[in-house]
Amino acid sequence: MLEALITSKTRLKLLTKFFLNPQAKAYLRELERSFGESSNAVRLELNRFEEAGLLNSTLEGNRKVFIANTRHPLFLNIHNILRTHLGIDRIVEEITGKLGNVKEVWLSGEFAKGNDSDFIELLLIGTSIDQEYLEKLRAKATSLISRTIRITLLTPEAFIVMKSKIKETDIFLLWEAHPEI
Repeated sequence: MLEALITSKTRLKLLTKFFLNPQAKAYLRELERSFGESSNAVRLELNRFEEAGLLNSTLEGNRKVFIANTRHPLFLNIHNILRTHLGIDRIVEEITGKLGNVKEVWLSGEFAKGNDSDFIELLLIGTSIDQEYLEKLRAKATSLISRTIRITLLTPEAFIVMKSKIKETDIFLLWEAHPEI
């Protein structure tokens, strides 16, 4: 769907990299290797995004590191379009509504790092989750978005331990339950 609107593959990869997970940071050579694109193609798109105010950059040593400008008026719109394009909104909607005591849903794996993948990896944090029903929902969501979904269930306590051992940019909070008022 989005490929019809954004014909530059490099531009689409950059949008995914920086706007799916707003904590993602990267520099030119890293992006070149990750995307399998020429440095010139990546540099041109980075410059366009930076000139438009969509990306900010800082120097870390001799590297120019880019990050999404979350204060840009279009940031949330682009972020939401990417979530819809990748099918993440549908997955979260299906999973959280009927499973039991789900507290949070986190994106992990390549998509959390801003890289495209055939797999969407989710961490479900909660207790008393109906695993049989979860498997049915996972299969249904997989067929809806044509990507394989991998789900890991964790208790809140286990998640705290896991989270302390990984980089902040390797996971991304998609949804959290709001306490009843």
